Amino acid sequence: MPFYVPTEQSMRDKADYARKGIARGRSVVVLQYADGILFVAPNPSRALHKISEIYDRIGFAAAGSYREFEALRGAGVRYADINGYTFDRRDVTGRGLANFYAQMLGAIFTESSKPYEVEIVVAEVGESASGDQIYRLTFDGSVVDEHGFVAMGGQADAVAGRLRERYRESMTMPEALAAAVAALTEPNGEEIPSTQLEVAMLDRKREHRKFRRLTGARLERALEESRAAAPSQQPAEPAEPGGTGTAEPAAPSGEAAPKPPAQPREEHPPTGPEGEGDTGSGGPVL
Repeated sequence: MPFYVPTEQSMRDKADYARKGIARGRSVVVLQYADGILFVAPNPSRALHKISEIYDRIGFAAAGSYREFEALRGAGVRYADINGYTFDRRDVTGRGLANFYAQMLGAIFTESSKPYEVEIVVAEVGESASGDQIYRLTFDGSVVDEHGFVAMGGQADAVAGRLRERYRESMTMPEALAAAVAALTEPNGEEIPSTQLEVAMLDRKREHRKFRRLTGARLERALEESRAAAPSQQPAEPAEPGGTGTAEPAAPSGEAAPKPPAQPREEHPPTGPEGEGDTGSGGPVL
């Protein structure tokens, strides 16, 4: 006899399973800048892309199981091609694609025994910054209309917190790239090498197809410009009230100067491992 499982418990178990699979991947950052939308993600693979083009003005980014979000990407491309050919290319929008993905993910989550371990972003660049659209979709088909920036996958909350400190509206492309790379870098960690970084953009200044991928020498130049645009030093700490902040008072002659109290070492919360792995579902996690 089959066991009876309450619907609420079944949905909760599916959600926990999907979240654990997504958290094993690497984080992805999508943010607006003055001339478009920037996508940045750590990715050691040169063949498996986490960031792709869907249509003329629409980009796609994902975190989680590669096999599953690649199936979603292919379905989105077919949806866009059919609608653009049947009606008009202007009828293919980021909003329509987000609704299409929401229906797919929602049906899979409720009807299938195993949900998709994916989190995706659909972004459309407009004629101006006010026309840009960024939609974040989760494994259960929920859609969130994001503004400014979004981080997903891996340690998304920590990455979003670091990005929030650096992001501002109307950033230049080098400034946006510097903010994204700094947010994806662990505290006191080394900067992600360019060979393990996937960067693309939707550039509103380009004609027709807005999507452009940065690789090789072009990516190296962009990273050099971002380092030059990033702040070179941290702001100085203010002096103690009532003091000049120049020197400690001298100790009386014949007595050893008292040692300053040891400052407690700042501890960062432990983070789980990120990277390419296997969830047991038959595909890598990116």
